[in-house]
Amino acid sequence: MALWETWQDFKAAQQEIELPAGTVVHIPVTIRYIDVGTGQTGTILLMHGIPTWGYLYHAVIPILVKAGYRVIAPDFLGHGWSDRRDRFDRSFQDQARMIGALLSALGLTRVQVVGHDTGGAVALILAIEQPHRVNRLVISNAVCYDRFDDDMLDFGHPLRWKSRSLADLETALEESLAMGLARPERLTAAFRAGIIAPWISEEGKLSLLRNASALNANQTMALVDRHGTITARTLVLWGMDDPWQKAEDGKQLASEIPGARFQPIENASHWIQQDAPEAFAGAVLKFLAS
Repeated sequence: MALWETWQDFKAAQQEIELPAGTVVHIPVTIRYIDVGTGQTGTILLMHGIPTWGYLYHAVIPILVKAGYRVIAPDFLGHGWSDRRDRFDRSFQDQARMIGALLSALGLTRVQVVGHDTGGAVALILAIEQPHRVNRLVISNAVCYDRFDDDMLDFGHPLRWKSRSLADLETALEESLAMGLARPERLTAAFRAGIIAPWISEEGKLSLLRNASALNANQTMALVDRHGTITARTLVLWGMDDPWQKAEDGKQLASEIPGARFQPIENASHWIQQDAPEAFAGAVLKFLAS
């Protein structure tokens, strides 16, 4: 069951909302997001990481919708097609504030939260600091502790990247996508084009550099002493072939969150939603139904 044939269809299906000045940052910001499904079973919030956007979940969302869920999949500040102006921070804390403001604007209180990569760090912040918003929590191949992808950190140095061409950026992103898939056939032309599309302009490139400059291990290390305060029932779902976010980090995280369970997905890497969308969605649905 496909809801969108192309990334352009996915983008066209996104809704847009303006969050007022002072709600998230000092200026009003526009957020783009997918909002589909009946919600008969509940509402799932899907959060991506860097350098992706909501399109990362394009093959997962239809499975969740078929199971009766309403699915909200926003683009983070500075990511995808949300506000990309060079006028605000993109820290994990600011992203968490944005998510809280978006949920409030949509009239949603308690949702099922799924976070991947840097979205996993944001999900942990939500579970720790805004626990009233999180019913159950799924953390997948998340940025945690002090393990960050060197390629993404490199993008965060404007003196190295600001003068480089869009072609160089596209090549680097293609290499990152290939490295993060265990199944080479899943690096389809459509997936490649869709993930890279927001960044291949001067505005997009600068926004990606600013997003990368916000990657800071202090933000994730500051959560470590508070992992044990998470009260939401938690699944740590991990693609085991990830070259960046290692399985031992996921296992450690699961050991620190009370009652959390670690579940591996074999023959899947970092971009697990593209590598194994059926296994990913199936594990999420089984956990939420348990």
